[in-house]
Amino acid sequence: MIAQVVLFDGFDPLDAVAPYEVLSASGMVTRNGIEAEFVSAEGPREVPSGLGGLSLRATAALRPQHADLVVVPGALGRLPDGNEPADGSIPAVLARTLDTSLPALLKESLDRPGLTVATVCGGSLVLAMAGLIEGRPATTHHMGRELLAATGTVAVDARVVDDGDLVTGASVTSGLDVALYLLERELGPRVAHAVEKLIAYERRGTVWRGTGAELTMEV
Repeated sequence: MIAQVVLFDGFDPLDAVAPYEVLSASGMVTRNGIEAEFVSAEGPREVPSGLGGLSLRATAALRPQHADLVVVPGALGRLPDGNEPADGSIPAVLARTLDTSLPALLKESLDRPGLTVATVCGGSLVLAMAGLIEGRPATTHHMGRELLAATGTVAVDARVVDDGDLVTGASVTSGLDVALYLLERELGPRVAHAVEKLIAYERRGTVWRGTGAELTMEV
């Protein structure tokens, strides 16, 4: 399996590195692990994060026809030149992706049968602001949940939300939980458990799915 972790100008490094490392670690515990790579919509390049002078190198282009998993991180509230965005907000950094080829590539990813798109923190807002997940349940950082709902997405207060070919994580550190859940879903619980032991981290929270008995009380 191929997992492409998307980088864009101003991305949050932890959102990207945590799932990259967890998914890659599957290759250490099973022969048929997941091969992870950093990609960008533009192809191979140094991609500046929103954290000071830290950059990561995208080694390939985002190719929905090539990937089995596409992981979209959120952003930090700085532009690549180190300045705060005009309105001082992370959504302003995320909105800059709408002027790139990324939304079209993410639409192609969601349209491709058998491919799962996963997001961490504000990554779901990239899809939402592009109009790609209207009416679908998803989560994001608690500070962005109101904006997520304003796009027509069904905002869920959960750490991880599974809506089939769309899996979303809430906070920055939920990248660990999203990736471990993807390992369990794609490769089985023994692989996920082995990676949990390897990185000394236990997945947090119950994964929300739109199935099961109807609720009589909202909590």
